[in-house]
Amino acid sequence: MSVADQPTHARAEPAGATRPGMLGRGCRRRLSGWGRTEFSRATVIRAGGPDDVADTLASDAAARGGVIARGAGRSYGDAAQNAAGIVLDLTGLRGVLAVDAQRCEVRVQAGVTYAQLLAELVPRGLMLPVIPGTRHVTIGGAIASDVHGKNHAHDGSLARHVVSIALCTPAGGLREVSREQEPELFAATCGGMGLTGVVVEATLAVEPLRTPWWALDTDRTGSLDGTLALMSHDEGHRFSVAWLDLLARGSRMGRAVVTRSVDWTAPAPAGEAPPRTSAEQLEAPARLRIPRGFPGAVLAPPLIAAFNELRWRSFPRRERGRAVPLAPHFFPLDGFGEWNRLYGARGLVQYQFVLGDRHTATLIRCVELLRERRIPTFLAVLKRMGPGTGAPLSFPIEGWTMALDIPTWAAGLRPALDAVDELVAGAGGRVYLTKDVRLRRDLLDAMYPELERFRAQRAIADPNGVLRSDLGRRLGLCRTAT
Repeated sequence: MSVADQPTHARAEPAGATRPGMLGRGCRRRLSGWGRTEFSRATVIRAGGPDDVADTLASDAAARGGVIARGAGRSYGDAAQNAAGIVLDLTGLRGVLAVDAQRCEVRVQAGVTYAQLLAELVPRGLMLPVIPGTRHVTIGGAIASDVHGKNHAHDGSLARHVVSIALCTPAGGLREVSREQEPELFAATCGGMGLTGVVVEATLAVEPLRTPWWALDTDRTGSLDGTLALMSHDEGHRFSVAWLDLLARGSRMGRAVVTRSVDWTAPAPAGEAPPRTSAEQLEAPARLRIPRGFPGAVLAPPLIAAFNELRWRSFPRRERGRAVPLAPHFFPLDGFGEWNRLYGARGLVQYQFVLGDRHTATLIRCVELLRERRIPTFLAVLKRMGPGTGAPLSFPIEGWTMALDIPTWAAGLRPALDAVDELVAGAGGRVYLTKDVRLRRDLLDAMYPELERFRAQRAIADPNGVLRSDLGRRLGLCRTAT
């Protein structure tokens, strides 16, 4: 899907306002992230190949206004926006170039989505080790965000499984980087928010897939303490996630539906569709699409609280070994097309933070603070994380991560999140830059202590500061090392 095909968060200028951009192929567009907040206008150019990327980075227009790459537009914040500059749409680079089943590797272009790639891999009996929460993320964007999944404690983030990257930098043009070849630039690029270069291609490690089914265990908990206790003592599951009810009152706040799973090892469930159906479903359209102009006011806290009550009760108290196919297991929200419209024209903030294992008290305090400030959290997800990769801007650290969906109309939202930021930073935690749209710059150094290491690599790859984004300017990431 190109930027032009994303009506909810990439809008063309009114008739008569579209004008030629760089290389005669660009047009002015109004862009936002998936949260549909903080719009800005830029000249969008759709790259047809690596030469287009290199030419754009070397252009006079890029020197004036800067360039940032954009994939499917699924970053919640402003990471793939560049006000008054150039946004390079990479969704045209969607080729699966080579699949090596013997070496368990795949070579792809940056604009390939998880849905497109899995549809190629699953019928061959192969699988990606790290799967994010939506199938519509591009591989280039996933690398720039160093995405993680429900199995981070077991398999780490995507960077662990990236073999090499074809990276186009303003200073060096197209180059291959890996842990062996330019390891520091490789590390700075994984999670580097597109500010060290434009990912054009990547080679990823894949793994054998016996059957696209997972054995799912489900438990209901009655409180946040109970949820944390259950998830702290894993029973050998590879995948683990909890949906939290943060609108429940009193001691029930933080009650959860905890789902944990392992790879399916038994024969495929009797009477179920053959494995190839899962691949077909990955590229199938959503079952339900949220219409344009959906009134966000419909989602009032009492309604969401009632829905949460029904949802919590709809799950079994304890269930073991239920067979779940690939798409529903990894991508439950993708069944609703353009679900971000549910929050109305003002959009949503998805706030995600991570804290170390020793700081569960701080995690609980963060939730309590939002409750005290009367910030309605409509969706909350809790996961365990394992050790990070050591990349300077990669988000994961060992411990707990919580992601919260909050409507932007919530009174006092920014001051409340600023207060949570301070708690998180004070405990050695951090927020996820891919989803951020409002973090204060002064807290970035505390959250990402290896920031100067990132800037040192940026100074080599992009000494003139061609790569720029709204996120980068807001947080000072466009600066090079001092």
